[in-house]
Amino acid sequence: MPSISTKGQSMPESPIRKLVPFAEQAKKNGNHVHHLNIGQPDIETPQVALDAIKNFSENVVEYSHSAGFESYRVKLADYYKSVGIEVDSSEIIITTGGSEALLFGFMSCFNDGDELIIPEPFYANYNGFSTASNVKIVPVTATIDTSFALPPIEDFEKMITPKTKGILICNPGNPTGYLYSKEELETLRNIVKKHDLFLFADEVYREFCYDGKEHFSVMNLEGIDQNVVLIDSVSKRYSMCGARIGAVISKNKEVMATILKFAQARLSPPTFGQVASEAALNTPQSYFDGVITEYVERRNVLVDGLNAIDGVKCPKPSGAFYAIAELPIVDAEKFCQWMLEEFNYNGETVMMAPANGFYSDLNKGKNQVRLAYVLNVDALKNAVKCLDEGLKTYKTTIEKSTVVPASAQ
Repeated sequence: MPSISTKGQSMPESPIRKLVPFAEQAKKNGNHVHHLNIGQPDIETPQVALDAIKNFSENVVEYSHSAGFESYRVKLADYYKSVGIEVDSSEIIITTGGSEALLFGFMSCFNDGDELIIPEPFYANYNGFSTASNVKIVPVTATIDTSFALPPIEDFEKMITPKTKGILICNPGNPTGYLYSKEELETLRNIVKKHDLFLFADEVYREFCYDGKEHFSVMNLEGIDQNVVLIDSVSKRYSMCGARIGAVISKNKEVMATILKFAQARLSPPTFGQVASEAALNTPQSYFDGVITEYVERRNVLVDGLNAIDGVKCPKPSGAFYAIAELPIVDAEKFCQWMLEEFNYNGETVMMAPANGFYSDLNKGKNQVRLAYVLNVDALKNAVKCLDEGLKTYKTTIEKSTVVPASAQ
């Protein structure tokens, strides 16, 4: 029998989805599962986007330009200008989700074995993208004690070798919800300029900033126009995860010309997704105001509720809709599986993502979980109560009140 490729064998499993079979069985057993494991918002997609799909009147669903519909790219450039990012439509390529934007960017900018520095914990699928493109991730660890702030720039300097070709950040961050300040980004700008590195920035959660804080884009960092590659997506901005429309933006003409060759090889991004995404640009500001108000309330309910549980530590995020919590247990993955397999509280249980899957070393973050506050407030209150009761039972019957030392982080 033919063997599977080495690359296929090395592709990591998703920590966000790996426990799905246990959740499915929990539901078959009659339990309600609160899904805090995945960033799938329950916020309604803007009506203007849905109407554009319903009113599609073309007789043929054609390929678009490999870079995406020109009309969409022109309007998207106007959107970026409205948030203070000066780009031209020629500096935008539409992709099949932000995932393809990252893959095309990696394959265009890095050779096999090149090194990419990423602050961790980071979005788990970065591991998969790096494996697919033969790029080596070099982590710089942020800690829960600093609310996952950008690690000291000295930590980045220590990791730079002749193979280092880039730095990747997510801002606001998935899985931490941390929002990098302009000052933090400027320290990155200095090291990017000093070593002539690419700076990839995943800014798909740009609209989701709280407590009066504002997002600062890497596109506005001075002196590194040719180094910056911006990754974007409509998935979370308009609650359109299934549209599968993203974008890659850069002022580096050589990078964009190379990315376009990969885009041509896959022909074009999805037509209906582009139709919906172009229409979504007409979403009124009132939509975003309501969404932000809702997420702030959800964040407060979840994070304040978690921190009220004995032994739980959870920094309050300033962006996105994720939080990482440290639990008073030894192995979060075992606990998450146990919650689905063996525990329910009044017929309810909680599905979480073990946070070690968001680190390059699975031995890090072993007592942490990532939670997405994408459920309504009442559901989140029930989920917190269920988690509280689950921890009490687990510690007394499974781990027998094991105290987790700080080194277990």
